[in-house]
This record gives sequence, structure tokens and C-alpha cells, in this order.
Amino acid sequence: MKKKYALLLLLMVTTFCICVNANAQIIYLSNLNIVAAGSSENKVIGVVSTMLSEEISKRTGIKPAISKRLPATGNVLLLRLFSDESPKNFSIAESPVLIKKPESFRVIVMHNNNRSVIIVEGNDIRGVLFGAGYLLRNFIYATNKIGFTGSITTSSVPDKLMRGHQLGYRNTANSYDAWTPEQFEQYIRDLIIFGTNSIESIPIFDEKESPHFKMAPDVMNAKISAICEKYGIDYWIWVPAQFELTDTDKRNKYLQHIEQICKMSVRLNGVFFPGGDPGDNPPETVWPLLIDMAKILKKYHPQAGVWLSTQGYKPAQNQTVYRYIQEQKPDWLGGLVTGPSSPPVEETRAALPAQYPLRYYPDLTHNVRSDFPVPWWDPFFNFTLGRESVNPRPMHYSALYHFLEPYMDGFISYSDGVHDDANKILWTRLAWDKNLSERKILSEYANFFFGTPVKEEAADGILALETNWQGSSITNGSVETTLTYWRQLEKKFPALGKNWRWQMYLLRANYDAYSRKRGIYEAGLEEKANDVLREANITGAETAMSKAQNILEEAAKNNIDTVLRNRVINLCDALFHSIGLQTSVKKYKASGEERGAVLDFLDYPLNNRWWIEDRFAAIKKLPSSEQVSALLQIANWEHPGTGSYYDAIGDPAKCFHVARGESWITDPLSRKQDTPNFSWWDNGFSRQRHSFMGSMRWPTSIEYNGIDSTAKYTIRVTGFGECLLKVNGKRVDHTLYGKGIGEIKEFPVPNDLIHNGKISVTFDDINEDDINWRQQSRITEIWLIKKAL
Repeated sequence: MKKKYALLLLLMVTTFCICVNANAQIIYLSNLNIVAAGSSENKVIGVVSTMLSEEISKRTGIKPAISKRLPATGNVLLLRLFSDESPKNFSIAESPVLIKKPESFRVIVMHNNNRSVIIVEGNDIRGVLFGAGYLLRNFIYATNKIGFTGSITTSSVPDKLMRGHQLGYRNTANSYDAWTPEQFEQYIRDLIIFGTNSIESIPIFDEKESPHFKMAPDVMNAKISAICEKYGIDYWIWVPAQFELTDTDKRNKYLQHIEQICKMSVRLNGVFFPGGDPGDNPPETVWPLLIDMAKILKKYHPQAGVWLSTQGYKPAQNQTVYRYIQEQKPDWLGGLVTGPSSPPVEETRAALPAQYPLRYYPDLTHNVRSDFPVPWWDPFFNFTLGRESVNPRPMHYSALYHFLEPYMDGFISYSDGVHDDANKILWTRLAWDKNLSERKILSEYANFFFGTPVKEEAADGILALETNWQGSSITNGSVETTLTYWRQLEKKFPALGKNWRWQMYLLRANYDAYSRKRGIYEAGLEEKANDVLREANITGAETAMSKAQNILEEAAKNNIDTVLRNRVINLCDALFHSIGLQTSVKKYKASGEERGAVLDFLDYPLNNRWWIEDRFAAIKKLPSSEQVSALLQIANWEHPGTGSYYDAIGDPAKCFHVARGESWITDPLSRKQDTPNFSWWDNGFSRQRHSFMGSMRWPTSIEYNGIDSTAKYTIRVTGFGECLLKVNGKRVDHTLYGKGIGEIKEFPVPNDLIHNGKISVTFDDINEDDINWRQQSRITEIWLIKKAL
């Protein structure tokens, strides 16, 4: 049989071999056979063969036969290891050369008159796995057809040897908790096809069980471990300690649970222990715990390591961690992890001895109140789409990757659901090849998940969704254009209607457009109401409030676009049933409003209606002589008069005087300038004025030009906490100093500080490292009030 096998290969590969030019026409592979070469005894080779056959079948209707032997006829996709013994008198083409590094592969294309051979040769078994993924991403798919061009020939090696994602089967996830083992396997397979080699579970967490669980978390996590073993990729666990480590009983129970996990996991390569976020234990008590944990781990999984993150640690504690590693050089420590609330990655890499790798833990899942917030995000989107909406951000996350990658040895991301799917794929592909363009990655993504006919258009559509979130939505006309584009795609490719990824991007296109349209409409209603309030001294306070209230209520009575609203509702329902995405607490039992419950905020007021209603209630209790002035304060809040100026710090449509430093393109981490943050109050249903919720710690500067040097000016500020304000570089004193939400601070401007008709407002920093970031001082609004002499 070996002689026959060798002769057939020799005939196919050498007798009529020609190179397929990159510019050649498409070659379609009829009667395709998948063959595993000399290493067919390796179980993963069989899994790769099955993966190829099943994924090709889903996209074409053709299911290639799988064989351990070369068939006499038909086209062949041959899987082999570089170390496999070649049949006698047979040599595989030398070009392209296989780079002999972990996980590397090459793809060779050869054919004779009527028979094509695609060879996937891996330096190791993962090389074969990822070579197969490369083919699946780049094949040309059509009904009953699968094809390729000569450009599919390649030799490839990953830049980073850790490329992974956290898939936590827990209640706070917005979709994973609703999955079956089969859904986990399919999603993990999808990630593998794009180059993922690590999956992380969350087997220990302090929260209630999900109503969506299909089985106990320990059982499901054991199955995820088995899936990783099946495909030959790494399996990690994230195990915070949300108790004081000095509590001996809790500590012992925690370690017992760790041992149980080790016993149940057929594969375990890494244990990630976060120093904080969650947890609040100093390094002095953490090190002994990790030593005990490592002993347990080594008993069941000798090659696994324990990794520590310094999340939430203070600078002195970080130095304690660095010194311990430098002096003790623990052999059980796999490395350090850096991510949200960690010291700068450059600091950690410089302090960490070279033999210890540094893993990054990127937050690819959140839009706000996160490590990588959307820069200058429009409040219309913040108050409705919120922290965990569908969020493809290819350009921003690419810039972040390129900034961080020199310092890290790889990454396993933080993810709380499928809404960040495109971001996962983007980082995975960049960690394989940092020179890939965002559009190339998205084109492969769309080719594999949506089909060859739509790949270019869908890639552009995903890019357009990120553009929707740039700048003020009021002036961003591309939001409407993006909706039109996706509607055209939807009409052109109706067969994709049940594809959950397709549904996600349709949801975003429709939701963005609805929020923008509603926001513009409701802002207009508020201005009409303010006009009525300005007439209160003529009509009377009670009449003015009644008329203004009726105007504001029009938003609730008359939906601005019923068709668009219903489309959002229907897509949310489709996503719950197709992939378990929970977009509502009440309807789909999401774990909380902040966890992707976008449907619950579909009608949240996008003007200050609720705040105005509450102010009306308070004003009605005032003496009649004070009511009109109180109403005028509401009406003129954002309109302080000629020669005066108002800026809402968190609203890109209302902060024309707030200086912005470098853009995210060159400053992706916003280190050189702050970006607005949004407070989360009352589970997202706060009745506060919207401008009170958007803030910056300290704006770079607020710049005013054309100032009348003969007039007197006062700077008025709202925010929270302290404020050390400077005018043209000099600290000025306050005459009013409210510290609460919405309370006023006032700083008269000395005339001698006004230079050449310019006022530049800056702020001295205040060290509040010991205060939770939610309680730290911040600025929400600023006025420059001109007062006549």
C-alpha cells in the first residue's frame, strides 16, 4: 500500500506540476477528498479533517469525503506534518519554504490536467489546524462549488504564541450562559479558524446562577476543557478570590474548588488569578495562596502555570510584586497579566525578568466605563446602546493592538458575550500577523461567515458601523447612510436573515439610526419647551410649565419611526433565539441593565424631560415670586446670553471650547488627553440632567477667544468633588463651591489675567488614588459668563 501511495503522490505532484499564478482564474474543486497523511493516527488530524468537511458543507452543500488513503481519482486536500516521513521517491515542492517555528504552516498548490492537490503542511499539529483555518477563510464559496486562486499558496508563522479569549459560563455574560456544549464547540471552532489557540473559562465567581444555564457550571467548564483538548488548544481558567485571604475557612474551600476543577479538566494550561477587579487582597497574602494553588495544579497538570495580574494594586503594591519575582524567581509562576486597572504595560514589562512572559488582558467587550472607552462617544448612543452593545471597532482596536503589542507576549481577552465577535477576530488575526489591514481581516471574516458573494460589501458595512460612533451623531449623516447600506444588503442577501452575526450588524445599523433620529427629534422638543418657559413672565409660571410639559410628552405619545423601532425589537428577539443574546432584563432575563440590555433603553428619553419634570415638581412648591426665575434658569441653562459660553464636557455636540489633544489614531489609550466618561446611576434610568452624567476628570483645556477685556467674567462649573481651576496658567479663587452632583462652583476671573482677548482654562491635578474612580473629582459642565461693568 505504501508503494502505491507513493507512486500516486509522485504522479500528481511531480509529473505534471505547474505553479498556480496569483492572477489565475478561479479553480473549482469538484469531487474533493480530504486526506490525512502519515500522522493520521493523531486524533487532532482527524478533528481537523472533520472541521474542514463540515464547514465546507455548510457553505456549499458539498461534503468532502475524509480518507486515510489517497483516492485514485478526484481533487485532494492533503493534511500532513513536516516531520511525517515522505513516501519513497517523493519530494514536496520547496517553495514556499516552511518556517520551522511553533504553529507555523505552509500551503502548496499543485495540479495536473484534471486533478488539483492542496497540501497543508504544519511544523506541528497546531500548524496543520491553523493551516486548515487559513484555507477555510480564503476558499471561494458558492452553491455546490468551492474554489481557490493561486494566491492561496502561502507560508505563515504567528507573531504571538498566545491568542485567546475568555468565554465565561456565568450569569453576568450576555449570551454564553444560554449556550449548549455544541454551541460552545462551534464558537470555539470559529475562533480557531481565525487563529485562536487559547480559551479561558470562569469556573469560580461570586454571583447567582443564570436562569439560562443548561447544566451546572463545573460540568459545562469541564466540557469546554474537553473541547480544547479535542482541538489541541490551550485551556485556561480565571479564578478571582472575592474574600479576605486571611479567612482560613474560605481560603480552604477556595483551594478545594481549585482541586475539583483540576480533576474535572482533561486539559488545563494556565490559571489566571487577578490581584483585583474583583478581589482586594494585598500581594503579601496572595503569594502564599498562589504557591498552594500551584502545588495542586502541578499534581494534575504538571505543565500548567499560575499567572497573576496586578489589577487594582497601588503603586507600592506593584513594586512589591516586581521585587518578589526578581528576588525569588518562582518556577511555578507562568508570568504576569496586565489589563484594566493595571500599571502601564511598559512599566510591568521593564520590571518583569525576561524569562517571564507578559500576557495582556484586553477589554474588547465594553464601550464605556472600561479600559478602552469609545472616544468622545455621543450621549444618544451612550444612554441607549450602553456598555455592552454590538460593538465592532476595527480601527480603534487595531490602533490599540499596534500600540500594545511590542510589550506583550500575547493576549487572552476579556469578553462578556458575542456582541464583541468582530473585535475578537481582529485581535486574533493581528496577533498572527500585525501587518494585516483591518479591511483584509473583515473581508476574511465576511467571506467565512456570510459568503464570498457578500464579503467585500459586508466588510465595508462593518467598517461603517464604527464610523457611526465618531463625533456628534447630529452632524454624522453617515448613520443614515449606513442604515440604507445595510438595508440594501439585507434585501440583496435574504438567505442570511437567520445568521446571528448578520442579525447583530443589522441590529446596530437600525438601532444607531433610530437613536439618532429620536435624539434629534427630542432635542428639538426640549428647545420648543424652553421657548415656552422663556415666556413665563408673560404667561405665568403654571401655564408655561403646563405647555412645556405637553410639548415634552409628545416624544412618548408619538413615536418618531414605528417601522424602525419595530425592526429593532424583532432583531433583538431573533438574536435571543439564534445565539442567546439577552437584550432585555424583563423579556430575556439579562443579568442586569448594564449587561447588553439595549432593548430596555429603546425609549429612554434622549432629552432632559425627566429632569425638567422633577424640576417642575420642585418649582411648584416655591413661592410664586420665585417660580419664573427658576423656570428661566431651566430655559437658559445652555444659553447664557450674548458674549457668554456654555460647554457640556461629555457631549461632542456641545463642547466647542473644550480642547482635544491627539486623536485615538496616535493616542489610542487616551494618555495624552482624557476622553469623556458617563456615570451609571439608577441602573441606567437616571432622571438627572444628561450633562451631569457625562464628564471628564480634567479637560486638557477650555479655550475662549475674542474676549472683551473691558467686561467682567465669571467661570461657572458643575461636576463632582474638588476643582483647582486656573486661568491663563494662574490659580483663581472661588466664590461658590458646591461639591455635589449638579451643584455650582464659581470662579471670578481677575481682569489682569485676560491676555490678548484670550482665556485658557486648565486644572491642577488632585491625587485621589485612594478613592474609587467612581467617587473621584470630575468636571461635567463649564460656562464663561460675561457680566457688564
